[in-house]
Amino acid sequence: MTSALHPQASANNLQTGARVALFGMLVNLIFAAAKILGGLFGHAYVLIADGIESALDVAGSFVIWGGLKFAARPPDETHPYGHGKAEPIAAMIVAIGVLAAALGLAIQSVREILTPHHGPAPFTLGILIVVIVVKEILFRYVNRIGRHVESTAVQTDAWHHRSDALTSAAAFIGISVALIGGSGWQSADDWAALFACAVIAANGIRLLRPAFYEIMDTAPRGKIVRSIRQTARSVPGVIDVEKCRARKMGLDFYVDLHVGVDGSISVYEGHEIAHQVKRAIQQSDSRIADVLVHIEPAQWYR
Repeated sequence: MTSALHPQASANNLQTGARVALFGMLVNLIFAAAKILGGLFGHAYVLIADGIESALDVAGSFVIWGGLKFAARPPDETHPYGHGKAEPIAAMIVAIGVLAAALGLAIQSVREILTPHHGPAPFTLGILIVVIVVKEILFRYVNRIGRHVESTAVQTDAWHHRSDALTSAAAFIGISVALIGGSGWQSADDWAALFACAVIAANGIRLLRPAFYEIMDTAPRGKIVRSIRQTARSVPGVIDVEKCRARKMGLDFYVDLHVGVDGSISVYEGHEIAHQVKRAIQQSDSRIADVLVHIEPAQWYR
C-alpha cells in the first residue's frame, strides 16, 4: 500500500474498532441487566457481582469507543502527529477501572461470606451458560479484529469479554457447589465471586501494561524495526543504516533513522536517496505513517 492510501486505511481501521466496541457495549448492557436481576431474584451474590462487572464493561466499551473515534481525527495545528494517543489513553482508563472494580467486588464478597444468607436459585445457572458461550465467541471475534488492526484498545475490549466469560464460569461453579452441597454451602457462590475478583484484577494489570508502554513511547517489539532496517538497506545508494527508532501512535508508527551514503555525492542526490528510502519503507508496511530520514556520509561510521 502506498503512503497516499495510508491515512484512509488507518481511519477505516479505527472506525472498525469503534463499531466493534459499540457492539460489545450493547451485548454487555443486556447481560449486565440479566445477571443483576437474576442475582437479586435468585439470591446469588456472585451473579450480582458478575453483573456489576458487565456493567463496568459497558462503561469500558464506551470509553474505548470514544477513544477510537477521537483517535480517528486527522492531524491539525495543535496535534501535527494526529490524535492516535487517545487510543492507549482510553485503554489505560479502562484498565484502571477494571482494577478498581476488582477491589470493590472483593470487599463486598468478603462481607457476603461473613453474613449468612439464602442459597442461590437453580435458574441462575441457565443465565450463566448463555453468558459464557456468547462471551467466549465475542472474545475470539473482537480479539481477531484487534490483532488485525493492531489496536491496543480493541484488544483490551476483547479481553474484557474473556474476563467476563471466566468470571461467569467461576460463578457457575460456585452456584453449582452451593446447590449440590445444600445447607452449609450457601457461601460457595461468594467464594467464587472472590475468585472472580482475582481474575478481574489479573486481567486489569495485563491490560494496563501495553497501554502504559505505548503512552511512554516504548520501542515496539517484534520485527518492525528489523524490517525497516532491511528495507532501507535495499535502496540503491544506501551504504549503511545506523540509528533506527520507531514509536507507535494509535494504529500508526512513526520512524526516525540515520542513513549512510557516499560522502562525495551531491546534496540533491542525497535528498533523492532519502525520498526513496522513505517511500520504500512506507510501501513495505501500511502502518508506517511517516519516516524522517537523516543522511550522513558513510565514512563517519568507520
